[in-house]
Amino acid sequence: MMKDDVILKVENLSKQYRLGLVGTGTISHDFNRFLARIRGKEDPYLKIGESNDRSTKGTSEYVWALKDINFEVKRGEILGIIGKNGAGKSTLLKILSKVTGPTTGAIKSKGRIASLLEVGTGFHPEMTGKENIFLNGAILGMTKKEIASKLDEIIEFSGCERYVETPVKRYSSGMKVRLAFAVAAFLEPDILVVDEVLAVGDAEFQKKAIGKMQDISNTNGRTVLFVSHDMASIQSLCNRLVVLKDGWCDFIGNVNSGISHYLNQKQQIKSLLNITDRKGNKSAQFASVTFSYHDGENLVENVDEIPSGVKLYIDIGVKNLSQQKRNVNISIKINDCLGIPVTNISNEFTGSKLFLEGDMSFFRYEVFNFDLRANNFMISLYGEDEFGIFDSIENEVFFTVVESDYFGTGRYPKQKVHGYFLLKSKQYMR
Repeated sequence: MMKDDVILKVENLSKQYRLGLVGTGTISHDFNRFLARIRGKEDPYLKIGESNDRSTKGTSEYVWALKDINFEVKRGEILGIIGKNGAGKSTLLKILSKVTGPTTGAIKSKGRIASLLEVGTGFHPEMTGKENIFLNGAILGMTKKEIASKLDEIIEFSGCERYVETPVKRYSSGMKVRLAFAVAAFLEPDILVVDEVLAVGDAEFQKKAIGKMQDISNTNGRTVLFVSHDMASIQSLCNRLVVLKDGWCDFIGNVNSGISHYLNQKQQIKSLLNITDRKGNKSAQFASVTFSYHDGENLVENVDEIPSGVKLYIDIGVKNLSQQKRNVNISIKINDCLGIPVTNISNEFTGSKLFLEGDMSFFRYEVFNFDLRANNFMISLYGEDEFGIFDSIENEVFFTVVESDYFGTGRYPKQKVHGYFLLKSKQYMR
């Protein structure tokens, strides 16, 4: 039984997939399932399967993309869903949108659900933008008259007025997202489900779309489920947060606490070579990164908490897969926990010569005064040589800057206020 203020309830939701080629050896599995069903026994394949950790080699041909997910969403709430790639976010939204069914568990909802899962979802490429608006409205159960009353608003918001009589197959991916979001938002669903497709749009449209989602939630009391890797959007938009990890629900609750919980998952990385979300030509790959600092008397090694103002050492290991000796530029970009850039350290700017040789190379970056304020931070690593970028890792390493007696007065600057940096200064009467 759902409470009156609950519009969506997910109970013990699980989704199992079989790995390998579809249709190979499944007749025997289907027959076994059939026998179990007519005998009144449990599906034998629900007892097997592994968690969906895509970075490791498993022993079972079955994986749980989702396992025992439970949560409720209240009317008018904006629920954020975050997690690494492969955590189960898109699978969850597809089940909620009835694109696919769950293996076990149930979803109870009240009202109409509109989904924006992939670029051009629900659009017929041969039909015009205008025709697709009416098609999507009909799928949502609206009458032609209801759709026509919203038509001008949808077209204006999308910014695609010039192309509205043109077949959608000629639209850019950004135009498709603009029109699809406008249709989903303005046709007044009770629950709006938005996957991370908004990242395809430009900055202006992303801001506009987030404002519209806030508006339909605050003004019309409608519910939004929002998946994104953009922590700033999650923090500004959502009331509550679900963090998924390897198909399991790892956290449900406060947005800021959820973001910190998600970022803390990154501290569990033992080797950068295990990270699959990377770009580059793969002639070399970042293998490790560690932090050490000198507190004035001792060298404190292999830490993830760094006091403000210390001399910091960042040690980077690079596996040279091509075995070629060559000069390289390596950049360390420091971002805050929302992904906003704070500063950048690179030998390209300092003129220091670094080169790869042999199987492994190690580099030390020394920061004389690490003047960041107390806060949580992430780093991205970029490496390039004469042939281009050999490796790039975005926001996969997490560290914390903690308060210290930066000014030597016994007074500690307050945490997380007044920007990112501390500055040594002196004040006097003139």
